Amino acid sequence: MKEAMFYTQEDNKQVRCSLCRFRCLISDGARGICAVRENRGGMLYSLVYGKLCAEHVDPIEKKPLFHVMPGSKSYSIATVGCNFRCRHCQNYAISQVDRNAPVRGSELTPQDVVQRARDNDCQSISYTYTEPTIFFEFAYDTARLARKAGLKNIFVTNGYITSEALATIAPYLDAANIDLKGFSENFYRDIVHASLSEVLDSLIEYRKQGIWLEITTLIIPGLNDSDKELQALAAFIVAHLGVDTPWHVSQFYPTYTLTDLPRTPLETLRRARNIGLAAGLRYVYEGNVPGEGSENTRCPSCSALLIKRYGYAIEKVRISNGACPDCGAAIAGIGM
Repeated sequence: MKEAMFYTQEDNKQVRCSLCRFRCLISDGARGICAVRENRGGMLYSLVYGKLCAEHVDPIEKKPLFHVMPGSKSYSIATVGCNFRCRHCQNYAISQVDRNAPVRGSELTPQDVVQRARDNDCQSISYTYTEPTIFFEFAYDTARLARKAGLKNIFVTNGYITSEALATIAPYLDAANIDLKGFSENFYRDIVHASLSEVLDSLIEYRKQGIWLEITTLIIPGLNDSDKELQALAAFIVAHLGVDTPWHVSQFYPTYTLTDLPRTPLETLRRARNIGLAAGLRYVYEGNVPGEGSENTRCPSCSALLIKRYGYAIEKVRISNGACPDCGAAIAGIGM
């Protein structure tokens, strides 16, 4: 256990957690929505500090991040727990934990993680698989050491961190892929059990902090795939995050408690991608459909093929010093 950051003590040994936007009021002996922050006698503790449930060497494209050091490897870590209750969570076995059960995980220190990243020739550390906000203290300590070691730090997140917590880690956070899961409050309430407006505010905060952003939307048939909703979502990215923000529109497949819907048709993904391009976005990618061609990066100026991908594998890179070799247009990103 480690004493948590971002909480205040209230009456009757209650505490108010201010790490995520739920801002849970937690009674003595209870845990927050995330199930991994516990009030013990009026002090809030993280139950997952250094308790990793997953660690892998991943291609950075798996995050997905297509405009951050293409072709590099990222050391990816997670603890159990999450502050969302997505009905279609693909990692539910580690994210949706029994709030009364002991927390499991392999004991590692921040120093261990940084050393393993370096030993595996990774250029970054990704805090991913579950929600990195809920293991903030461990991510924060690791990120500071990683920065000193010359490694980039990446959040793959639902975007529900508070402004004060984000401002604390922002100096060490280089990039984030944020799930913008839909564009209606009804969808967020019924499918995610959270608030769309809070995510939108968080996205704007990430942009203000200067953190490189890529957005992912899992397109679910009948729930978040209408033209109206996709157009509004794309317009938000253009207006508030910028036309250079990559948008990944990904194929849904039935899982967890949302098993009564089909996989997303390819034509729906193409429609979503075309909506993004029509809104003015320069980089829109189709995800979870390797080989369909819309996972490649093209120059937004002359349409030249710059990065050819198949799934997470890169087959060709033609970017030269961050620019298109054919027309000289700058290609947005980190280490492009």
